[in-house]
Amino acid sequence: MGRVKLDAVDRKILSCLQAEGRITNVELAERVGITAPPCLRRVRALEEEGYIRGYHADLNQEALGYGLTVFAMVGLHSQAEADLQKFEEQCKGWPMVRECFMLNGEIDFMLKIVAHDLAAFQHFLTSELTPAPNVASVKTSLTIRTSKHTPGVPLPEVS
Repeated sequence: MGRVKLDAVDRKILSCLQAEGRITNVELAERVGITAPPCLRRVRALEEEGYIRGYHADLNQEALGYGLTVFAMVGLHSQAEADLQKFEEQCKGWPMVRECFMLNGEIDFMLKIVAHDLAAFQHFLTSELTPAPNVASVKTSLTIRTSKHTPGVPLPEVS
């Protein structure tokens, strides 16, 4: 399709899918006000164009035994691009690290880490993260509670 600009129907589709990824194409088409075949074509085009990266279940980490969320601010000895990429690749191999952001400023990376408990996190911290190559410093903050959890991006309401 090669659309450069999203129209109102595309935005409605994205909003519906972001809120409810398991919606059927027929229900989605009804909600956005078009028939099912063009709705499916639009969804496929949005996927191909990279607006939709995938579909995921939002799992309850506490119900699955992951009672601890920690944010770790990591400083590296070297900020050469190759060293930054090596650290990013290492993060991909740590299942407890759920998100990794490279930052601008004093801290090089911010990691979101989930663990079963404090002991499991401390083991990861002392045996994996802190001794990792090029890691100069790690500062951690344990979360007390989550006040808001809204995955995705804010999409303007479309009538």
